[in-house]
Amino acid sequence: MSPRGTSIGGAGASEQAPALLALPTEDDENLVVKSVRHPWRLVAVAVIAVLVAMAVHMLVTNERFQWNVVGHYLFAEPVLTGVLKTLELTAIAMIIGVVLGVVAAIARLSPNPIVSRTALLYVWFFRGTPLLVQLLFWFFLGALLPRISIGIPFGPEFASVSANTLITAFFAAIVGLGINEGSYMSEIVRAGILSVPRGQTEAALAIGMSRMQAMRRVVLPQAMRVIIPPTGNETIGMLKNTSLVFVIGYTELLTSVSLIYARTYETIPLLIVAALWYLVITAVLSVGQHYIERHFGRGYQVLTTSRKARNRLVARESLQELQAAEVLGETLSSGGGHS
Repeated sequence: MSPRGTSIGGAGASEQAPALLALPTEDDENLVVKSVRHPWRLVAVAVIAVLVAMAVHMLVTNERFQWNVVGHYLFAEPVLTGVLKTLELTAIAMIIGVVLGVVAAIARLSPNPIVSRTALLYVWFFRGTPLLVQLLFWFFLGALLPRISIGIPFGPEFASVSANTLITAFFAAIVGLGINEGSYMSEIVRAGILSVPRGQTEAALAIGMSRMQAMRRVVLPQAMRVIIPPTGNETIGMLKNTSLVFVIGYTELLTSVSLIYARTYETIPLLIVAALWYLVITAVLSVGQHYIERHFGRGYQVLTTSRKARNRLVARESLQELQAAEVLGETLSSGGGHS
């Protein structure tokens, strides 16, 4: 008995059942869900294609780019030395930043108010002042402290050294970059820790773990899923922030190419060389970040399917809904006929 146009309900009911869509007669696997057309997307694609074509045409035809000079200096020894020093700065500064960030984040969450407020003061100060100012401050620290000593506070000194001897350009660069990065990593790690349900810590404490053991063995491994993506962004940002040590005279990548174009006056080609190396290193770091995220995201990954499989799934669900609606209509119609 078809539900279309059949009165339903009790005796005397005049409402009509809504007309149901005709059920497909083909196998549901052959059904395809047609996407809604968006004409403005075609316009956007056309505009982008024109802009890309103009950019490529300019890169190829404009002789002022001097691609022959770019190719000549791309693998030159001074440039490669600058690349290695940039990678060294990035790695050391990020290690310092991650260690300081973890310590500061745990201190921020400490029940001890003095420890918590001290960590908050550290984050506030180093996030609130420009990185360039901090690098200059560390480099010229000898003007404030001519000698740096080790000993008992307010007591005898065991050893001392001239600040100008200790604080080289490299030392000022890693200290300035690392301490500044630690203030940002602190907030990233703290957000990751807070993303783990409190019950995880309580369960770890209940089985006899200390608070530090619970943090190291239970909380931090789960928090890594939240910590890794912004840490990858910070690493890429650190790679580019190393160019700021140009002001204190450390010869990383940008300083190396600037020394060359100061001599040859080929400014644009040498800047393109630096940009290409930054892009290549960023691409490598992005790939590494992807695999690290996938490792720590195990168990949280969303299963993805092809477009054809998604269309088949949507069609199957639509068919099931239509079948359920027809069964409901037949049930209501049969009940109205027997009443």
